[in-house]
Amino acid sequence: METRPILFFDSGIGGLSVVKEARILLPGRPYVYVADDAAFPYGAWEEKALLARMVALFAELIETYRPAMSVIACNTASTLAIHRLREAFPGEVFVGTVPAIKPAAERTRSGLVSVLATPGTVRRQYTRDLIRDYAAKCHVRLVGSESLAALAEQYMREGYVDEAAVEREIAPCFVEQDGKRTDIVVLACTHYPFLVNRMRKTAPWPVDWIDTSEAIARRALTLAADLPLPSAATAGQDIAHFTSGAPVEGYRRLVTGFGFKAR
Repeated sequence: METRPILFFDSGIGGLSVVKEARILLPGRPYVYVADDAAFPYGAWEEKALLARMVALFAELIETYRPAMSVIACNTASTLAIHRLREAFPGEVFVGTVPAIKPAAERTRSGLVSVLATPGTVRRQYTRDLIRDYAAKCHVRLVGSESLAALAEQYMREGYVDEAAVEREIAPCFVEQDGKRTDIVVLACTHYPFLVNRMRKTAPWPVDWIDTSEAIARRALTLAADLPLPSAATAGQDIAHFTSGAPVEGYRRLVTGFGFKAR
């Protein structure tokens, strides 16, 4: 019987969008949710410094929690560090999160696709390689938002967000070219699905918003098929780990059913 948890990792609360899907597909397994909120937002970090931080942090997390699997529920962290983490911890199972460029290219009718991401994900060669490999026949616009992840965090804590600010952040995603319009926007940050209703409301025209949370959870489900069944004794032992210490009160309601542990 499996007693080791599945660990979900993000810079903040964005990865909870993946946990929500995972709880449907993988019920009964013990979870650890790690928010590296002491380093939020990841998109503003210099790459070498962030990579070093993540490797050091995972050394601690693996020693502490002995996860059966680690889901990097963060596009910025995955595109930067997933290969390095696999090299550093070869005995561990990692599930990454990458921009959903391939399904966007398969679905688009206009050929105009936008990828809404953090500046770090936009800069990453990994992202450009995905476009080269899967969307070469599309016009793909990369839009790096400085503020949208923080707006999502604010919304989830306080239940309020400035819709005009959301509108400004998503505006560059909408392109008109040769009589065609952008018809798909890839949400390449796990924070963004929390704001998708506000995005729909403020968008200049309807588009298909692609959220990768379910796809990530399904990948975890596939890998979990090779794990022993969860033990009934582990029920109710989910842990939320915030690297800054105990979460602010607004976060507590988001991680209902989790116990808390500070770094």
